[in-house]
Amino acid sequence: MTAHGARAVERCRILADVPFSETPGSLFRFWLGPAYQRTLTQVAQWMEEAGLTTRLDAAGSLIGRYEGLTPGAPALMIGSHLDTVRNGGAFDGNLGVMLGIELVSVLNEEGTRLPFAIEVMGFGDEEGSRFAAPMICSRAMAGLIESIPENMTDASGITMADAMIRYGLDPARLTDAGRRPDELVAYIEPHIEQGPAIESADGEIGVVTAIAAQTRQRVTVTGQSDHAGTTPMTMRQDALAAAAEMILAVERNGASGGATQVATVGQIDVTPNTSNVIPGEVRFSLDMRAETNEARDAMADAIRTDLRAIAARRGLGITFDTSQHLPAAACAPELVEGLARAVTSVTGRPAQRLLSGAGHDAMAMVDLCPMGMLFIRSPGGLSHHPDETVRVGDVDLAHRALLAFVKEFQS
Repeated sequence: MTAHGARAVERCRILADVPFSETPGSLFRFWLGPAYQRTLTQVAQWMEEAGLTTRLDAAGSLIGRYEGLTPGAPALMIGSHLDTVRNGGAFDGNLGVMLGIELVSVLNEEGTRLPFAIEVMGFGDEEGSRFAAPMICSRAMAGLIESIPENMTDASGITMADAMIRYGLDPARLTDAGRRPDELVAYIEPHIEQGPAIESADGEIGVVTAIAAQTRQRVTVTGQSDHAGTTPMTMRQDALAAAAEMILAVERNGASGGATQVATVGQIDVTPNTSNVIPGEVRFSLDMRAETNEARDAMADAIRTDLRAIAARRGLGITFDTSQHLPAAACAPELVEGLARAVTSVTGRPAQRLLSGAGHDAMAMVDLCPMGMLFIRSPGGLSHHPDETVRVGDVDLAHRALLAFVKEFQS
């Protein structure tokens, strides 16, 4: 079995190198870009070598299918996403797809067919690295998107519709990516933890119980641009100085709720962004997450109240634009228990159970079918970083646990 875990790791490292990145010297792969297309060609080849038949859906995601005892039977779907953040790591998302391929490889080598089909899923857009609308592909599959967002462009000014057309997809047929509930028996997403909990407990793999609620907003602070040398400090409407105070307020509110909530400003744009001009407008991202919808919403309300008060005191305008508002997603209890038994069978210890603070395609898939997640240790808790890594032994345990789970699973 070790060879399968090692091969999954090796293939993730292959996909982190040229030509599977848009940026030389670092990993950045976005939905429907040239590197994404090359990645899908390579992953489809690996799928077919494992015994899967492959196709693209209407959103540009890659699906491999391994038939069950009865052709056309509902499928147990296993996978994750193939896009990355800018300057990202090799294993976020990609490892889940590789583990799905390795699972089918074993079944095919054994000649094993199950009462259900296995589908290995490579979603195209989970990170929202190209357009400010994460999980486009999984939300389309779950029937949560009726049409593509209008007037949304990437950094090059290309609209989402144009990006799909250039890739050979029809934006008017995005809903064709939707699946019926009777087509899938469950969705399982293996994923690196992206945090320190498993490592701090001296574990290798763990089972997710739920995914935290999250909201992403774009905040625009509007002041007045003016000459930096002639405008007295007492007469300024400095949008950047206000934004700095606001960012500290975001941090303070995020820290007020203990370990189960977080708030982050990770991106900021300043206009006119010139050294001798007072900034007249600032736009910054606002990411808020908590264990429950209620806690998330209470934190978001408190942050908005504080930010509006800062803007009013400084005589500035402020607006909030919500790009994502996802409820907490509970993993199906029967899948949690089944994965926990599988983990125990390969580790000999009770399975560690965790809340996921990161968002995943599983958050969208919960609207379509029962979902569960298996976490793999992230050494150092590091993710969304070039030094993100895994241990081959941990990946091998995850592979063995998935195989045990699938063989026990009853649809």
